[in-house]
Amino acid sequence: MSTDSSVADTSNSAPAASENILLQQPEEKIQRSLFGEILDWMLAPLLLLWPMSIAITYLVAKSIANQPFDRALEDKVLVLAQQVKEFDGQAITQLSKPARDILRADDLDNIHFQIKNAKGDLIDGDQDIPPPADEERPAAGNIQFRNLSLRGIDYRIAYSYIDLTPPTKKTINPESSQIMIQVAETLEKRAVLANEIIKGVVLPQFIILPIALALVWFALSRGLSPLAELQQRIRARRPDDLSPIDSRQVPEEITPLVNSLNDMLARLAQTIDIQKRFIADAAHQMKTPLAGMRMQSELALRQTDQEEIRRSLLQLSTSSEAATRLINQLLTLARAENQTPATRPLEQVNLNELAMNVVRDWIQASFAKKIDLGFEQPEFPVIIFANPLMLREMLSNLIDNAIRYTPAEHSITVKVSMNEQQALAIIEVEDNGPGIPVTEREHVFERFYRILGSNVQGSGLGLAIVREIAQQHGAQIEILDNPHPQDPQFPGTVFRISFRLNPFDEFIGEA
Repeated sequence: MSTDSSVADTSNSAPAASENILLQQPEEKIQRSLFGEILDWMLAPLLLLWPMSIAITYLVAKSIANQPFDRALEDKVLVLAQQVKEFDGQAITQLSKPARDILRADDLDNIHFQIKNAKGDLIDGDQDIPPPADEERPAAGNIQFRNLSLRGIDYRIAYSYIDLTPPTKKTINPESSQIMIQVAETLEKRAVLANEIIKGVVLPQFIILPIALALVWFALSRGLSPLAELQQRIRARRPDDLSPIDSRQVPEEITPLVNSLNDMLARLAQTIDIQKRFIADAAHQMKTPLAGMRMQSELALRQTDQEEIRRSLLQLSTSSEAATRLINQLLTLARAENQTPATRPLEQVNLNELAMNVVRDWIQASFAKKIDLGFEQPEFPVIIFANPLMLREMLSNLIDNAIRYTPAEHSITVKVSMNEQQALAIIEVEDNGPGIPVTEREHVFERFYRILGSNVQGSGLGLAIVREIAQQHGAQIEILDNPHPQDPQFPGTVFRISFRLNPFDEFIGEA
């Protein structure tokens, strides 16, 4: 029934899963080109800066073009100033008609001039050129420039004030005797010169720009060629080649990527080795119980005596129980070895409550073997950061190991304590078994290692699981002699595991 319902749930959730896949497809299909990304970031600023460069060049060209024409206007103002004389107290000009024609002669620009006295009366030239504002009035003899739009046409005007009265005859108001001279011309020649400068600057850019783009394209292709070479080297590898990539053969910028890839290959190789070791160990260890179960079943089939059949079936049940325990421990060991910080979330665990619950689970087993299973804890809670499921598995294996090796009528004590000075939480499993020689204490944590002469049924995986889980939690595990043995023939053993109260501190341990 449970299988059918799970199948039904899977079928019902299939449309939703397919919809999620369809919704995620557009994101998965988005693939960015590193070549195109670099090219975009190089060309986009160029395309933005190019119009700005043309605008700045145009402004500079206008400034350059204004300088010679302003000097020409200034010369014309000086020429007109030399032609203004005073006669019988009035200012007059001595310009002849040819001089006027030369002054106004220009192929492109219209040139106008104006000479007025202090009263604003026109002495010579054009009447319609407006005077400058009072704040723009220069000192006598100085020449200034201004731009003016007259009848929809832009003009450049050079103007100056000259004083015809000798210094000895100046009145109280010197400006009342000053003559204003203005020369105005249109901006056609300036615009033509500025456009010529722009053409001289911009037109070569239309030739240089494609060449620059081609060079950038070629440079990017050459610069990214190490990526293509790295890709070819990776593709040329054998499927089982997980050796690190030589980072000395790649550019410095790609070295962090190669180092990350090497780290991933190392983790992958470690995972594959763990899986291979697990498969090899499982295959090797399952041979014996499976062969025994097959032999017992065949023996039961050949027997006719009910008592012999019952004995064979009982042996078959014992073998199947051992095989089941072996498989469960192999799976537990594989799960412990594949724990990572991402798949092994740590949470606050009350070590007192966890140890008490595990001890309760083994009370029946201890009663069956006539062993006194006790528990000791401090009055305050001992809190650590751990994976509670893995922690229960570790303590269960320690208690199971103690029950298997402790003889009847003896005791086992599980203790929880805390070393405040070193900030350690300590859990101990103290038994009164045969003890473990000092020379054997490092080997008992190896998988399938059994001490010779123990004559105790087991898979040899319990302590390997304990060590793996302790290492996953950054804990330190020690094997000590029981300080209070019940029987001189059985010195006993104490398994002590020390956890850091703060998982981010370095492990201190005990001296």
